Amino acid sequence: MPLSQDTLRFIREHRCDDVRSLALQARRYPSVDMPAAITQISGWQIAKEKIPAWAENEHILYPAHLSLEQCSSQATAQYKAEIITNLLHTEQEHPAQNSTPASAGTFTDLTGGFGIDCAYLSSRFGHATYVERQETLCQIAAHNFPVLGLNHISVCHADSVRHLQEMEPVDCIFIDPARRDGHGGKTVAIGDCEPDIAALEELLLRKARHVLVKLSPMLDLTLALNDLKHVHQAHIVSVGNECKELLLLLGQGEGVPADDIPIHCVNFTGVPAPQALVFTRRQEKERACPYTPQLKSYLYEPNASVLKAGAFRSLSSLYKVEKLHPNSHLYTSGHFLPDFPGRKFRITSSCGFGKKEVKEMLAAEKKANLTVRNFPATVAELRKRLKLAEGGGTYLFATTLADEKKVLIRCQATG
Repeated sequence: MPLSQDTLRFIREHRCDDVRSLALQARRYPSVDMPAAITQISGWQIAKEKIPAWAENEHILYPAHLSLEQCSSQATAQYKAEIITNLLHTEQEHPAQNSTPASAGTFTDLTGGFGIDCAYLSSRFGHATYVERQETLCQIAAHNFPVLGLNHISVCHADSVRHLQEMEPVDCIFIDPARRDGHGGKTVAIGDCEPDIAALEELLLRKARHVLVKLSPMLDLTLALNDLKHVHQAHIVSVGNECKELLLLLGQGEGVPADDIPIHCVNFTGVPAPQALVFTRRQEKERACPYTPQLKSYLYEPNASVLKAGAFRSLSSLYKVEKLHPNSHLYTSGHFLPDFPGRKFRITSSCGFGKKEVKEMLAAEKKANLTVRNFPATVAELRKRLKLAEGGGTYLFATTLADEKKVLIRCQATG
């Protein structure tokens, strides 16, 4: 899919422009393949935020918008590579008879897509195979991998399941099944995905010692851990406090009991080290979680990965914080906890919902960031009642305490 020099020059000169405006100017540039140029410009604009390392390489070709929207970000692709790196490092420290050094190992990505996951994961292996059923994506990958110096990756245009059935065994497989959501229902189970990992689990593990599965964050984690028999680790990955991926690491041999599988909750916030918490469902069941009707100096809101995992008792136990109510999912402490996996606030005041006390507490406020947790009103309804615009440096939480009292908590972000 070569592009003419005129089209390439147009892309370089206009890559920061509004693509909708460019589309209306096609007649002004008869020597430019405008649809192709717009695809590349739009792709670069997305990649600049999502995959900055690739956006710096002007020779990268980008696919249609949907493939870019669905692909992993650079942060989440690097995180997957870290999972495999740590796994291989552990194997090198405790080598098994059938283990292979990573430098000579083999890797297959059965659902290649744009290739971002394959690129980062394959760097840990001597040879890799990218498998994709869309021919256009295969052509893009065949162009991009050499441009990125990834000459050890072979591109294979094939159906993932057929390739899996026919391939030789490798050390590691990565697979990202698509959601079968054409029926309009909410995807919550592995059986709602194609290919069905539960049906393929035994075959996958006959073909690889390790299988890393990427699933939609909409999937029910408990169902997934019960449906699969060889899960060794689970990872819930958020970026900017938005849950993006559910990762399951499968391994050969006897599986880990579902209640003892380590669940890693990770949230990338833009700083080098992500927020992280690790727990098991057994620990969650056994840990204590004190509730309090008394607000302390600081308020804590768990990040999206922790909320998705349901690590509520573990949070309380590990960070020595008290929960405001079983259903509120907010915590308080008399001490500032800089490593808490979520948003952190200093409480400046609080009140009940009597008209007079609310008016007194908010007398100086014209706008605020409003959140409701376990409260009988929506943000929009409460904002209208409080007559506050959105924004500013004040944060308000409307919630319920352990004694069932409804409160409005005023805070300032900290840490």
